[in-house]
Amino acid sequence: MNLTRRHILGLGGVFATTALLSACGGGAEGPAAGPSGGSATPRKGGTLRVGALGRVGAITRDPHGTQSNESDYLILSLVHDTLTVPGAKPNTVPRLASRWESSDDLRTWRFTLAEGAAFHDGTPVTAADVVFSLRRLRATPSGASRLPGVRAENITAEGTGTVVLVSDHPNAELPLLTRLTTFVVPDGTRDEDIAKAPGTGPFTLDWFRSGNARLVRNDDWYGGEVHLDAIEVKIFENPQAMANALLSGQIDLASNAGAVAARTAEGRKDITVVRRPDDMSMPIVMRTADGPFADPKVREALRLAVDREAMVGQVLSGYGTVGNDILGTGDPAYDTSVPQRTRDLARARKLLAESGFDLSRTYELRTTEDISGLAESAALFATQVREAGVRVKVVKQDSATFWDRTWLKGDLYTSYWGTNDSVVFFASKTMVSGSGQNEAGWRNAAFDTAYEKAIGTADAAERTELLRRLQRIEYDDSGYLLWGVADGIDLARSAVHGLPTLPGYGRVQLEKAWLAS
Repeated sequence: MNLTRRHILGLGGVFATTALLSACGGGAEGPAAGPSGGSATPRKGGTLRVGALGRVGAITRDPHGTQSNESDYLILSLVHDTLTVPGAKPNTVPRLASRWESSDDLRTWRFTLAEGAAFHDGTPVTAADVVFSLRRLRATPSGASRLPGVRAENITAEGTGTVVLVSDHPNAELPLLTRLTTFVVPDGTRDEDIAKAPGTGPFTLDWFRSGNARLVRNDDWYGGEVHLDAIEVKIFENPQAMANALLSGQIDLASNAGAVAARTAEGRKDITVVRRPDDMSMPIVMRTADGPFADPKVREALRLAVDREAMVGQVLSGYGTVGNDILGTGDPAYDTSVPQRTRDLARARKLLAESGFDLSRTYELRTTEDISGLAESAALFATQVREAGVRVKVVKQDSATFWDRTWLKGDLYTSYWGTNDSVVFFASKTMVSGSGQNEAGWRNAAFDTAYEKAIGTADAAERTELLRRLQRIEYDDSGYLLWGVADGIDLARSAVHGLPTLPGYGRVQLEKAWLAS
């Protein structure tokens, strides 16, 4: 399993708003300060000790490689900048690219690099560096789908300060896809030297040992003032160990700690719980291409057999929201007018009977324990659908087995995506016919048509209507049962201020964090 799939891919592509279809510049809202930020004046200095999840055996130092550790991704994100980053309004804002604009047909995009951007060794960043980095990213297994429709030869430099991306088809969301792992390294960096390549980010790497690292402030960062002297990242293999380290004072911030850890910290006046709504989709995937769940009536029956409120209450301890089988609930374009599905066992039984579904069989639901609550959601789902007559056996697999043998292939399995802020992102990656990560093997010609029209439409009203059509088709026919969306949860000691509250990739933007004396 890789972070690119579950966290980084999910961190990119929200649909472009009207403002993003023209040149973008300053004045946009960046990451919001965390609850502990208050109105106090930021203090310069201090070292923030951050806990992040990961396994020593999965460590990578390559900014364009497969990052299965959140600890690695956090380190890389502080050392290397992407072209754009998540914002509040709009939800994509400048970083290494200070502005961008498109051609009238939405195929050609020009990104202007930020003035004063330089690598940590003092060398100015040029368009050639960005072109090299984007082409290198596209050539990696984890980066092959970073910029869909943009071939390597169509990533070019225009002078020293402009990068040009030409898509094979109109694509209004292209700037948003550059929020992914578009980390920039110097032109010509050899693979054997990639771990030592200087970045452009707010922190420079002081040392790295067995997944742990110390980063020091880059006083020459073009992006503005950085408050902390340093950030120390410590790797933890499970959320509970990380939470215990926070509670005992070994670290100051437990990143993406989960609901169980949040419950542990409740009532502690010295601990702040930072909630990031719409952070993680946790759907159950039903294969539509063939097998026992290919019949739409069967899929609808299972959706109706689930008690979503109970799932959110028990699995997420209330740290989340009820889902409605449409991925991307954090997208401003999410259609809240779609009727909320609620439990209806009588209707579920009727649909199962009409479809001729074999109730004498026991069906396997495959899951992992990669994240807190995933296996628990599978167990509760199995209990709930039993009341509709469907017998489900939960099969837990180790991470490697699950992602190699079950993901994209199984009839019934759990999935999760470390973002939930884009309807179009999920459409492009997991639902369009033939997409490389089509988790349910779903094909729907009307959905494909609506998607193609939506990404090529600049008119706001027309785009809104197309996105609504897209979501209605997904709601009615897709292979997803999205019972709930988990909040992202960070735990911080009371001295920590200015933490980001944006979901997904936004949580690693720690350049505005600071420590009270």
